[in-house]
Amino acid sequence: MPQHWPAADIARLILDGFDDYREHFRQITDGARARFEQAQWQETQSASAARINLYEDKVGETVARLRASFESDTLMDVSCWPLVKSAYITLIDLRFDDELSETWYNSIFCGLFSHDLISDGCMFIHTTRPSLRRARAAQTRTYKPQGHLSEMLASIFADYRFSEDYADLPGDLRRLEAQLRENLPDWVCKDPELSVELFSSVLYRNKGAYLVGRIYTQDEQWPLVIPLLHREGRGIQIDALITDEADVSIIFSFTRSYFMVDVPVPAEFIGFLKRILPGKHIAELYTSIGFYKHGKSEFYRALINHLANTDDQFIMAPGVRGMVMSVFTLPGFNTVFKIIKDRFSPSKNVDRATVIEKYRLVKSVDRVGRMADTQEFADFRFPLSKFEPACLEELLDVAPSTVSVEGDTVLIRHCWTERRMTPLNLYLEHANEAQVREALEDYGLAIKQLAAANIFPGDMLLKNFGVTRHGRVVFYDYDEICFLTEANFRHIPQPRTPEDEMASEPWYSIGPLDVFPEEFPPFLFADSGQRKLFDELHGELYNADYWKSLQEAIRAGKVIDVFPYRRKGLDNE
Repeated sequence: MPQHWPAADIARLILDGFDDYREHFRQITDGARARFEQAQWQETQSASAARINLYEDKVGETVARLRASFESDTLMDVSCWPLVKSAYITLIDLRFDDELSETWYNSIFCGLFSHDLISDGCMFIHTTRPSLRRARAAQTRTYKPQGHLSEMLASIFADYRFSEDYADLPGDLRRLEAQLRENLPDWVCKDPELSVELFSSVLYRNKGAYLVGRIYTQDEQWPLVIPLLHREGRGIQIDALITDEADVSIIFSFTRSYFMVDVPVPAEFIGFLKRILPGKHIAELYTSIGFYKHGKSEFYRALINHLANTDDQFIMAPGVRGMVMSVFTLPGFNTVFKIIKDRFSPSKNVDRATVIEKYRLVKSVDRVGRMADTQEFADFRFPLSKFEPACLEELLDVAPSTVSVEGDTVLIRHCWTERRMTPLNLYLEHANEAQVREALEDYGLAIKQLAAANIFPGDMLLKNFGVTRHGRVVFYDYDEICFLTEANFRHIPQPRTPEDEMASEPWYSIGPLDVFPEEFPPFLFADSGQRKLFDELHGELYNADYWKSLQEAIRAGKVIDVFPYRRKGLDNE
């Protein structure tokens, strides 16, 4: 090893790149308050996409700076990188975002070296943080009603104010107090030890702002979320008070855009969220506030830990085999792994590059609670023994350019991970009458909400939608999605002659972006009963004029309200 190999200089430049990324991340995030106050909804969506793209842009800049600053023979001597890691650990030990800086370092290393050089000696496959970090308190505010709920609520909203006034604060507070008393056991509201703890920063997403925290006594606790809306021209409205853990979990769902929130100490805020949402994995919580790359790190660590400590084997995911993607899963790990097949069904008019583009698009658009978030991985290596033979045989058959066996290791060159759900077609097979109605109602709502957010699913077959553990219907197959405004919705022309009417092929021209909603019923439903029920629930989806009206609203700049919670006694305007 060279005597003066510049490990400390390389480490410093990597961290400088991280500081640059964090500053730009903060600038975009800090603008969320003003965008909410000024009802700048289109700017809100643009800022969300810009913040997602920021990470890869800044990684690219830092890698380029490293290549320009150091001789290639020096920089690319991987045997010296344990020294860089050691120097970097020293630099980040006192930081408040130290766990994020480890993930950043990993991204830089992977930007320089091929993935077969990854090792824990050169990078942070396992974090060094928990053993080194000193405890730091999350930034919260605590309120104690001491029998006076109305006064406590007034104190909260005296602290959380905006440049725009509340539209009807006294009326909102009366409604919140009533909801609080309705949501909690009567004895809790009278408990002298009752406390409310709220994170000091407001969380922003889409057209909403959220106060997030918990209600607790000495013996029990409940999550607490208070959503706020800005009704243009009418001020700020306190919209609801939510204390049900399942409802709060849905607000932090993997199907929604990421929150913008000022978090000086990310790990402590994630710990705070984890205490109020114990069913959420920390990977999901980091992702939910925009640190999706660190969420990816935490997911990978949980995956390799699961594989190391269980006998679980990869199997093919249940459901109809896809025409573009092959999907496998670990029964004991709530995730599916999706790889692109080498050959697509002839009916699919897409190529590999287009599929990748569609999946990446989903990351940056408003998912309105109806599209599953994905993480993209390259060069996954798993023990051969972790694959059920039939699963591995199928993967090698349909995607030999992506899946290969190297000795006792299976290499997956490219894949996406996604939360596992029950395919809607399988769910309906075993559902009772009430569950079928509820699922089809939500299926139609999912299509409508995606459309109103300028997303057309393309292939709307039941098998391309899943049902979450909370019973929500979510779209998860993206190879045919497009912006709604790109599609050309048409009525089927009237036949010109009896021969036209009897023809097995259309007598009219069809463009590549033409969509005929009248054709949906038999296409979507083989079951005539489900077809009739869906027509009753969402029959307007079969009318091209309905879709055209949505296109007109989108082109006029309308950004819809899609609420991630139930609004008791309120209009859904």
